Amino acid sequence: MGWCPCSGNLDKAEKKKNKKLTRRHSKKIPSDKLKVNSESDIKKDSGSNHIAAYTFTFRELAAATKNFRSDCLLGEGGFGRVYKGRLESTNQVVAIKQLDRNGLQGNREFLVEVLMLSLLHHPNLVNLIGYCADGDQRLLVYEYMPLGSLEDHLHDLPPDKNRLDWNTRMKIAAGAAKGLEYLHDKANPPVIYRDLKCSNILLDEDYEPKLSDFGLAKLGPVGDKTHVSTRVMGTYGYCAPEYAMTGQLTLKSDVYSFGVVLLEIITGRKAIDNSKSAGEHNLVAWARPLFKDRRKFSQMADPTLQGQYPVRGLYQALAVAAMCVHEQPNMRPVIADVVTALSYLASQKYDPNSRPGQGSWSASSTPRARREQ
Repeated sequence: MGWCPCSGNLDKAEKKKNKKLTRRHSKKIPSDKLKVNSESDIKKDSGSNHIAAYTFTFRELAAATKNFRSDCLLGEGGFGRVYKGRLESTNQVVAIKQLDRNGLQGNREFLVEVLMLSLLHHPNLVNLIGYCADGDQRLLVYEYMPLGSLEDHLHDLPPDKNRLDWNTRMKIAAGAAKGLEYLHDKANPPVIYRDLKCSNILLDEDYEPKLSDFGLAKLGPVGDKTHVSTRVMGTYGYCAPEYAMTGQLTLKSDVYSFGVVLLEIITGRKAIDNSKSAGEHNLVAWARPLFKDRRKFSQMADPTLQGQYPVRGLYQALAVAAMCVHEQPNMRPVIADVVTALSYLASQKYDPNSRPGQGSWSASSTPRARREQ
């Protein structure tokens, strides 16, 4: 399901004022107050003993959502409900996730998300404003993302909703890959996201994507270790096969999940769709035979594009997706190379007024992705 973050449309003066107010009401929380079941699950590489996160009372968040009124509801999932709200102290529009006390996401996932998003900052990661832990209430406060999730723009669209054009799809794919690259290559130690899917990619008013929902994130292997062993968690249809079978989690597990998302962006199909005929329920299983014949690539383009895409761009995007969902983890590209390829594709603007299926799209071949051996 897709709920969402980015701040409301405040002018510069308001933003400056809000920044001061927020800073005044913020509180540094000692990290030992936020311990999860195992201290090894969350380690900070910085020398600081404190994590900057804003704390809210339940009363403040109830006021922001008009007592969690139904017309403020953005959506709900296994974790609980997400509401649109406005903070009285700053007048900032936010998204407030209220964890269901009997839901699937427990206290540990709540703590992991607070810690992860307090420590990780990137334009393609959702911004956590703060949290509430009053009594048995667990709430997370994010920037509000006005366009919802990628899922909202790809699947089960009402007839009056605009379909994503090719340029916007490549922009979203490249931005999501950059968020994942930050987790894998810039965070220290690296972070394995573990729950990459369309409903967790949120869009701001300019269709810039941000990864959200870090409750399942894990610290990746360090030193000479190749993987971390953990319970198999995630969403069916997005999990890498080797992780699902062995519980051995690697950075390449995320790359597989990204490949599934990229296929959804290109084809408009769901990762798992039981309404399809036999053999087409699983997106990757449906796509694999088609990857072997370039003449069938055009069959994989989302029909709602109505032929308005660059043929070469389609082929190259499908080639990236095919490498990402390779059954052998060591044959998948590293995410940095995926970012290089997709950033290139996103930079090649397609003219939708050109002849269908052709387009005024000129490009040399995309950089070839390295594969780790």
